[in-house]
Amino acid sequence: MAFAARQIGRFAVLMVAVSMVVFSLVSLSPVDPVAANVGQAALSGMSDEKLATLQAYWGKDVPLVERYASWVSGLLRGDMGDSLRFNAPVAQVVAQRAANSLVLMGIAWLASGVLGLALGIAAGVRRGGAADRLVKAFCFVLAASPTFWVALLMLIVFGVVLGWFPIGFSAPIGKAAADVTWLDAFHHLALPAITLSVVGVANVALHTREKTIDVMGSPYVRFARARGESTGSIVVHHGLRNLVLPALTIQCSQIAEIFGGSVLVEQVFSYPGLGQAAVSAGIGGDTALLAGIALVSAALVFGGNLVANILYGVVDPRMRKEYSRG
Repeated sequence: MAFAARQIGRFAVLMVAVSMVVFSLVSLSPVDPVAANVGQAALSGMSDEKLATLQAYWGKDVPLVERYASWVSGLLRGDMGDSLRFNAPVAQVVAQRAANSLVLMGIAWLASGVLGLALGIAAGVRRGGAADRLVKAFCFVLAASPTFWVALLMLIVFGVVLGWFPIGFSAPIGKAAADVTWLDAFHHLALPAITLSVVGVANVALHTREKTIDVMGSPYVRFARARGESTGSIVVHHGLRNLVLPALTIQCSQIAEIFGGSVLVEQVFSYPGLGQAAVSAGIGGDTALLAGIALVSAALVFGGNLVANILYGVVDPRMRKEYSRG
């Protein structure tokens, strides 16, 4: 009960801090929302009366404290405000974009976890061999490569040169939404999901490799070898139970990295998700939408870290005692 109360308190503090930071950063930003959304050419020929109307519409001259208090008051009533950039309620925009992003991140999260686990086990079982060196080189290169660079490389190779996948968007251009099949959606989703999966493999693979080396050197594995069990049988019957949970814990703790990577991947592939909407809101000075996306993102990351902490307690009983005290 005390643990749940502490987590609820931390979550509330996180939401308040995130919203305050977002409003403060937008107010300090040199971006003029009117100029960013109307355009310099249209702005230069605009009358003073119309300019004043647009500035009032975007709340340009409203003090930060007043804007934040008004937004918080609406949020407590269940109203996240209106997105001036998309001319729609923030909740509606976030819900539409979150559906796309969650599918993308969910597939990438699952695929990167499974692939990282498999590569880590393969490398750890054959420590010092060709497979081990290949997996380590692959992971080190991935860990050192910027996400947007990997996404651009995947787009050029598989989208432009080979033509296996579309080069952007979540549906075929010019096709009505009612006519888009799940195969069309999956075809457009595949390359961004593969890219995000590949980017997220390194941490899980390297951590699983180290755990596999520890497991393969343990007394019960040596005893199994003495009984004549093969390496494959040892991994399946004795190793997996000790490797899956730590790998899952690491995977849950890197939800923040997967979300951050999805922002860049969505930009490269023009995929209409939360990341692309956040960039659009930031460029256009759409404070309400940016705050809404930031809160949803923070909640997602908080949930992932909470699950990771719980799993840490399952893996290591000492952590359970630490959580009960802290």
